[in-house]
Amino acid sequence: MTATTHSLLLSEAGQAVERHWRELAGRRRLYTIGGIVFMVLAMSGSFWFANESNAGKFFDRLPYLFDFVGQMLPRDGWEIWRALFDLPSPYDDGSLKYNYPEGRVYFTESLYLPEYFYKMLETINIALVSTLIGFGLGFVLCFLAASNLTTRRWLRFFVRRFMELLRAFPEIVIAGFFLAILSLGAVPAIIAVSIHTIGALGKMFFEVVENADMKAEEGLRAAGANWTERVWFAIVPQVLPNFLSYALLRFEINVRASTIIGAVGGGGIGEALRLSISQTHEAKTLAIILLLFCTIVAVDQFSAWLRGRLVGKQAFEFGRGG
Repeated sequence: MTATTHSLLLSEAGQAVERHWRELAGRRRLYTIGGIVFMVLAMSGSFWFANESNAGKFFDRLPYLFDFVGQMLPRDGWEIWRALFDLPSPYDDGSLKYNYPEGRVYFTESLYLPEYFYKMLETINIALVSTLIGFGLGFVLCFLAASNLTTRRWLRFFVRRFMELLRAFPEIVIAGFFLAILSLGAVPAIIAVSIHTIGALGKMFFEVVENADMKAEEGLRAAGANWTERVWFAIVPQVLPNFLSYALLRFEINVRASTIIGAVGGGGIGEALRLSISQTHEAKTLAIILLLFCTIVAVDQFSAWLRGRLVGKQAFEFGRGG
């Protein structure tokens, strides 16, 4: 049955509905084609601008990518493990390329921790301390920014703008300022990651607070409880599982951020990775990448397990009326 014959079988109302449907379908096709054309033009323009502003042209430099990959292949696969665990290399010629044992961090005369494991601990420590600081201060600020708990608009406005300011700049930009003031090391990295974490967690926390059930708070208010008592006994028990879930997620993010900051002088494994790449120490570079990958996976899995143990299904049912 053709479309024309089908249309003739319809009533006037049915034909009107069909005409309207065809108009909508045609408009949707037009929007789809226009959207695809816009995306292609935008991507082409952006790529052209990036290529023109790059020091070397993309296609001209592309073959060097495969040269770099070739340079990163070690002469012996066991060199990666020797670099990772600071074991002596049979190729040691006295250069920095094979001086793996010199990086050992000794606890006793015979017991040591390999250099890159120690650097990785530095990075995790930066992320952990920053997350704890961000959690504590974000916890305090979020209740002052929540519209269902703080009636003074000027106070909410000030606290929210303050948190926006804290998270306005990426961690690496903030770290640049503190590295210039406090010199190289882990302390500027902790300050930079903490500042961003306070702003990010504070925003997520006050959005959770604004979705809390206020019946318990109203009951305490009727009984004469003050603001602090209402927050502590009526709101905190409801929102704490979500707060912990967000804090663990932020810890995962901070591990990655701490690694990046390390590459610009913030200490930890990022600094070791930057040095090994710049000096073309292929075994050291691959050992660090392997350690980074294993650590990120381990942190993600541990965080997900801990979040499930602490929060359970509440974090996913919150706000759904479950």
